[in-house]
Amino acid sequence: MDLTGLRRYTPEEVTRARREAAVLAPVIERGGEAHLLFTKRAAHLGEHPGQMSFPGGGREPIDRTLTDTALREADEEVGMRPEEVDVLGRLDDTRTSSAYRIRPFVGVAPDREYVADESEVAEIAILPVGGLTDPANYETERRIGHPEYGDHRVHFFHVDGYTVWGVTGQMVVQLLERTTDWRAPEEVDRVVGADAELPI
Repeated sequence: MDLTGLRRYTPEEVTRARREAAVLAPVIERGGEAHLLFTKRAAHLGEHPGQMSFPGGGREPIDRTLTDTALREADEEVGMRPEEVDVLGRLDDTRTSSAYRIRPFVGVAPDREYVADESEVAEIAILPVGGLTDPANYETERRIGHPEYGDHRVHFFHVDGYTVWGVTGQMVVQLLERTTDWRAPEEVDRVVGADAELPI
């Protein structure tokens, strides 16, 4: 995983949003291999319960920048202190159906034990990049006729018993394509309706 190009990348920005949010994609070196830290959202949360995500959340008045938002949320959710994260760059902004603008940052964090805030996080999963780029662990589909998203592509990464998909899956695709030799295949595995059951 080559992270050097992230500092030179100029991401696409969403300029108008009802509310701003930011996430941190923490890269951790473990056993000589790059890993990414994800959280599994607590089941009682109102938005996206049980889904895999990067640490993050909405911008608060105390946050001077969206970088501060991402670092504060990582500290609150998993105890990752801002001073121990080397933020290298960011990925393209993402707009959600609820008019959020999510800004993803990428940073290197130490390999140590992190502790989940049980009010927000059910589990912490540190997944190997090699597993995310393994074609056997990836599938993709095109969903057609969604009332908000229209026709759109969904990516699924199945690694170590976890499935990363949705907005976080889109972020993982961009991060892997910018830092590894992996590329999402042009062809999808299947085309389904908007209300088809999710393969998770």
